[in-house]
Amino acid sequence: MMSELVLPQFIFSLIQHLREGYNEPALDLPSEKDLHKILQVLEPHVSFLEDLTKMGGAMRSVLTQVLTSQQFYKDLSSGVGENACAKKSHEKYLIALKGSGLAFPEDKIGCGMQEQGAGTSTLAVQGLAGATATSGQGDSSDEEDQDGSQGVGKRKRVKLSSTTKDQSIMDVLKHKCFLEELLFWTIKYEFPQKMVTFLLNMLPDQDYKIAFTKTFVQHYAFIMKTLKKSHESDTMSNRIVHISVQLFSNEELARQVTEECQLLDIMVTVLLYMMESCLIKSELQDEENSLHVVVNCGEALLKNNTYWPLVSDFINILSHQSVAKKFLEDHGLLVTWMNFVSFFQGMNLNKRELNEHVEFESQTYYAAFAAELEACAQPMWGLLSHCKVRETQEYTRNVVRYCLEALQDWFDAINFVDEPAPNQVTFHLPLHRYFAMFLSKAVKCQELDLDTILPDQEMLMKLMIHPLQIQASLSEIHSNMWVRNGLQIKGQAMTYVQSHFCNSMIDPDIYLLQVCASRLDPDYFISSVFERFKVVDLLTMASQHQNTVLDSEHERSMLEGALTFLVLLLSLRLHLGMTDDEILRAEMVAQLCMNDRTHKNPNPKSGIIPGSLSFESVLSAVADFKAPVFEPGGSMQQGMYTPKAEVWDKEFDPVMVILRTVYRRDVQSAMDRYTAFLKQSGKFPGNPWPPYKKRTPLHPSYKGLIKLLHCKTLHIVLFTLLYKILMDHQNLSEHVLCMVLYLIELGLENSPEQESDEEESAGGQERCHDSWFPGSNLVSNMRHFINYVRVRVPETAPEVKREPPASTSSDGLASSQNSGTAQVFSLVAERRKKFQEIINRNTSEANQVVRPKTSMKWSAPGATPQLTTAILEVKESILSLLIKLHHKLSGKQNSYYPPWLDDVDVLIHPEIPRYSHGDGMTAVERILLKAAVQSRLNKRIIEEICRKVTPPVPPKKISSAEKKTLDKEERRQKARERQQKLLAEFASRQKSFMETAMDVESPDADIAMEVATSEQHVSEAIYDCVICGQSGPSTEDRPTGLVVLLQASSVLGQCRNSTEPKKLPTTEEEQIYPWDTCAALHDVRLTTLQRYFKDSSCLQAVSIGWEGGVYVQTCGHTLHIDCHKSYMESLRNDQVLQGFSVDKGEFTCPLCRQFANSVLPCCPGNNVERSLWQSHSNKCMQDLVQEVEDLQEQLGTFPVSISSETNLSKEMESVMKDIKSTTQKKYTDYSKSPGSPDNDFLFMYSVARTNLELELVHRGGNLCSGGASTAGKRSCLSKFYVMKCNINY
Repeated sequence: MMSELVLPQFIFSLIQHLREGYNEPALDLPSEKDLHKILQVLEPHVSFLEDLTKMGGAMRSVLTQVLTSQQFYKDLSSGVGENACAKKSHEKYLIALKGSGLAFPEDKIGCGMQEQGAGTSTLAVQGLAGATATSGQGDSSDEEDQDGSQGVGKRKRVKLSSTTKDQSIMDVLKHKCFLEELLFWTIKYEFPQKMVTFLLNMLPDQDYKIAFTKTFVQHYAFIMKTLKKSHESDTMSNRIVHISVQLFSNEELARQVTEECQLLDIMVTVLLYMMESCLIKSELQDEENSLHVVVNCGEALLKNNTYWPLVSDFINILSHQSVAKKFLEDHGLLVTWMNFVSFFQGMNLNKRELNEHVEFESQTYYAAFAAELEACAQPMWGLLSHCKVRETQEYTRNVVRYCLEALQDWFDAINFVDEPAPNQVTFHLPLHRYFAMFLSKAVKCQELDLDTILPDQEMLMKLMIHPLQIQASLSEIHSNMWVRNGLQIKGQAMTYVQSHFCNSMIDPDIYLLQVCASRLDPDYFISSVFERFKVVDLLTMASQHQNTVLDSEHERSMLEGALTFLVLLLSLRLHLGMTDDEILRAEMVAQLCMNDRTHKNPNPKSGIIPGSLSFESVLSAVADFKAPVFEPGGSMQQGMYTPKAEVWDKEFDPVMVILRTVYRRDVQSAMDRYTAFLKQSGKFPGNPWPPYKKRTPLHPSYKGLIKLLHCKTLHIVLFTLLYKILMDHQNLSEHVLCMVLYLIELGLENSPEQESDEEESAGGQERCHDSWFPGSNLVSNMRHFINYVRVRVPETAPEVKREPPASTSSDGLASSQNSGTAQVFSLVAERRKKFQEIINRNTSEANQVVRPKTSMKWSAPGATPQLTTAILEVKESILSLLIKLHHKLSGKQNSYYPPWLDDVDVLIHPEIPRYSHGDGMTAVERILLKAAVQSRLNKRIIEEICRKVTPPVPPKKISSAEKKTLDKEERRQKARERQQKLLAEFASRQKSFMETAMDVESPDADIAMEVATSEQHVSEAIYDCVICGQSGPSTEDRPTGLVVLLQASSVLGQCRNSTEPKKLPTTEEEQIYPWDTCAALHDVRLTTLQRYFKDSSCLQAVSIGWEGGVYVQTCGHTLHIDCHKSYMESLRNDQVLQGFSVDKGEFTCPLCRQFANSVLPCCPGNNVERSLWQSHSNKCMQDLVQEVEDLQEQLGTFPVSISSETNLSKEMESVMKDIKSTTQKKYTDYSKSPGSPDNDFLFMYSVARTNLELELVHRGGNLCSGGASTAGKRSCLSKFYVMKCNINY
C-alpha cells in the first residue's frame, strides 16, 4: 500500500521541486547560489530516501519498482489533465530539455533531420570563416559546438557506425520513469553529493543496477555537455567516475549494456563530439592548403583534463575481453575511433624561432602530452592486452588496416609528399604509434607474417619521415638551436622521453623506424638520417666545407646526435625479440646504473607492478639492498638498491641508459659509477669508454635491419669520419669516435654469412673500378684501400693547391684492390636516386602525378658555385685507419701489435675479459681482433700494415705480465726524469733570484741583464677554476681565489711550559685551566706592558691569537671569484635541504666537497713567491733570519694598489671582513681607543702568527725540515699577502 500511494507521490514531489529550481533557461543553468538553496531545501527529502535504502533488500526492492515503473511516471508527471501546477511543472521540464540541447523524438522533424549520407557525422565543418551546424543539429544545438567551430576550416566528415547514423545519441532524450528523470536532474544540478549517495546506495538491488546502468548510458551525451559547461569540472568529474566505475567494472553488466544499449557506439560518439568543439586548423606541412584539423591544446577542455572521466570509462570497459572483442570486430567503430585519434595527430605544433625570442612561452604542451597519453595511448594499451594469442590475428589486421587508411587520409590532408616542412616539429603522432604497437604485437604474440600487413614501400617512406624528424629535432633542441623558443621546448623534449611517456611515445617511434629501415633500401635510409640531422655537408674528407643549412657551432652536437640515433636504432631490441622479463631486467639495470633507487622506483617505466613475482625476482637478481642508516642530523636515510658487481661487469648497457635519460647528466652519472667500479675492482685504472654489450638476437621478421650495417653509404660515412678524426678536422669529438667504433663493432657482430675469400679477391677489380667499396659486406669493405677521392672544397682550401696525381697506380699492398678514383659521394643525391627507384617500381599513376611536388630544401654538396673539385690522396682502408688511430690514442708510434702473433688462442676464443672494459685503444683492439677472426684476408692485411709501419725487426715475444711490468718501469723512469728536471729548474730560478737580490755592488747593466735572464725562466702562476674548468692567471679584473675554511681557534692558548700531562680535575681545588697556560701568561704580560708603556707600542709587541686566533685551512682548489659568486647564488636558490648556512657564506668545495666559508684571493704575478715558500733547506737559524730581512727589503710593497677600486681590492677587503667576523669582537678591538689603526695591525699580525704557530705544531716543531704531508696541503701561509697588502695600506 505504501509503495503504491506514498512513495510515488514523494518521489514526484522531489522531482517537482527540482523542476521548480530551474528558473533561468536563457543561461541554461541556474546560478550557483540558487542551486545551493534548492539543494538545501531538498536535503531532508533525499536524506529520507537514503534512510529507506538502509532498511534492507525488501525496501530497496520496493524503491526499485517505484523508480522504474513507467505507469507511475506517466500518471503523475505527463502534465495531462486539469491540474495547472502539474502542467506548469511539465512545461518547465520541457524547457529544461530544450535548453540543454535535448528534445523528445516526437519533436524532431522526421528523417530529413538525419545526415544525408549514411554513416556520417552530424557536425561538419563548412568553409574557413566558421562552421555551421548541419540541419541535423536542430534548433537546440549546443553553444559549445557553435563556439568551438570558429576558424576550424574544412575537414573530412567523420564516419560513424551504421547503428548510430542518426544523431539521437547526442540530442534526443525521452524519460519513461522516475529514475530516468531523477538522473537527468542529478546531472543538471551537477551531481549533488546527497543525490549521488542515494543512487549508489540502491545498487545492491540487481534489477535497479541494470536499470540504472541503462539510464546512465542513455544520459551519457548529456553528462558530457554538462561537464563541458561546468565551472566545477574537477568535482563533477570525480563524482561521475565514482558512479561509472561501479557500473562498468562488472564485465557481465558492461557486456549486456553494450549489446542492448550500444554502449561502445555512444562512448565513441560522445568523445568525438566532445573534441569537435575545440578543433583548429592544422599548420603542419602545408599551412595554407591543409585540410587537417587538430585539437587546440589551449582550450579549457584539454588544459583542465575535462575529458578524463569519459576516457576513464572507455578504458574501463575496454578492459573487459568480451567488450573489447566487440569493439575490434566492429569496422564502423574502428573507423570512428581512428578519426578521433586523428584529432590529436600533429597537435601542439612547434615552429622554430630564427630571429627573435618568442614573446610568450605557452605552457600548454603538458596538456597535449597528457591528452595523447590518456585519450589515445591508454585505450591502445587496453586493446593490445586482448591481442595476445594467435586466434586474435583478425583483430590486429582490422586495426592496422583502418590505421593505415587514417594515415593516408592524414598525409593527403596535409599535402605531404616526401619532404617535411623545415623548422617544424610535433611530438604527437598517435596514429603512427597505434600502427607500430599493433605491428609489434602481431609479430611477438600472434605469429603474423609482418610482410602481409605492411604497406608498400612508398607508404613506408612517408611513415618514417615524421618520427625521424622528431629524433633530429631532439638533437637540435639539445644543441640549443631552438633556444629562442624558450624553456618550454626543452620541457617537451624531456617529457617525450620521460618515464611515464616513453613507452607510449619514443619506444613506438624507434620501433616504427626500425620496421621501416628493415624494409626500405638501406642506402636510402642512411642518407635520409644524415639529411634530417643536417650534417650532410660535414661528411666530406676535405679539411674545409660549407654547410648550407647548419651553423658550424652546432655541427658537432648534431653529428653526435645522428650517430647516437643510429646506434640506438641498431642496438635496441625492446620490440625486436626481447621477452618481457628481459625488457624488465634491461630497464631496471639502466635505472640502477644511473643512481641508486628505492623499492618503489627502480624502474618507473616498466608496466609490471612492483611487488609482482617477476619484479621481485629480477630486482633481487640485479641489485643489492643497502639498509636504512641514520644521518648525523638524526633523520633516517631510506634503504636503497644498488647494482651488483656482476651487473656492472656484464650487463651495464650505455645505449639503454642514453635512451632512458631525461637529463644528460644522468649519462655522465652512470659512466662515473661505472668508472668507480672498474677502479675498485682493478679491472681498468684509467677513464673507460662506454662498454660494448652484445645484443639479443633479432626476431627473424626484422633481419632486414642488419642491412643498414652492411650498406655502402654507411661504410663511406664511417670511413670519412675515421679519416677526419685521424687528420684532426674540426667539429669532431671523442663521442663521435666512440659511436663510429660502436657501429663498426655492431656490423662485425651481425655480419652476413662469410663469402669465399678467393672468389672475392679474384673478381674485385672488375666490380669496383669507379666505386668506393666493392660490395656491401663490412668485413670485406674494411680491408678495401681507397687511394684517391674527388672532393668539393672551397677555393681557399689547401686541397685546391695540390696537383692531381699523374698516375693512380697503387703500391704493392693494395695491388689487388681498387686503383681508381672514388667519385664525389653526395648523400642527398644518393637518397634522391634511391627514392626515384622505389617510386618507379610503384605502378600507381596517381603517385607519379604528385611526384613533381618534391621540394629541394636541402642542397647537395657541390651545388654552391664557390666550391671547386679537388683530388685528395688517401691511400687508406678502414683497417689501416683503425691501426693508425690506435697509435694516435696511445701517443706511441707502432703501438698496435696483433695479439694472435703471441697467442693463437685469441682467434679461437676472441671473448677475452681484458677486452671487455677499457678506453678507445681497447675498443680498437677488440674491433681489429673481431675483423681478423671473421676473415683470413683481414688478418693477413692487418699483419702487413703493422709490418709496413713497424721496422722489420722480429718482435720479442714477451708475456702479458712482463709487458705490464715493463710499462710500469717505463712510466716510473719518465716520472723520475720529469721530477729531476723540475727540481733543477726550481733550484736554478732560486739561485738566479737570490744572486740578483744580494749582489748590490754589481753595475746596473749587469743587474738588468741578470734580471732579464731570470725573467725568461719565471712563468706566470696559472690557476684552474674548479667551476668553469678554465685555466689562467689571477688578474685584477678577474681574480682567482683559494677555497678556504676560517675557524676561530683557542688551541694555542692551552699550551703550557710544563711537560706534565694534563689531568681532569677531580676536586674543587684543582682547575681545568691552570695558571701556566700561554693564554694566562699573555694576559699578565699585556697588562704589565700597558701599565708602563704607550698603548700603540704595547700592541706592536704582543700577539692576541692565543685565545682569539683565526686558523685558515684550504683543500687546495682554486676558482674564479665571479664563478664563486654564481655558485653561491645557485646554492641559495637550491631547494634541497643543506647542512650549512649559505647566508653566512658557507659552502662546499665544488670539486672535493670539503666544507669552506671564504675565498682567499691569489696574488697576480709569477711563481717566484710560490717556489720560495715551497723550497726547504737545512740552513742555520742566523742565515734564515738574514734571508727573511733581505726579502722584506727586496719585495717592497704589494704590486696591487688597493687604493684603486678593482675587483681584486674589493675581494681583499671582503676576505678581511670574513676573517674579522670569524672571531669575537673583543679580539679585533684590543686597543684602549676603539677604531685605532693599531687594532687592525695587531689583528692581522696575530692571524699570521697563529697560523705560523699552528703550522709549526703540525710539522713537529720545525718549519724547515719536512713535516706531515697533509699539513703541506692544508697550509695557507704562502697566501697571506692579503694581510700584508692591508698592513701596507
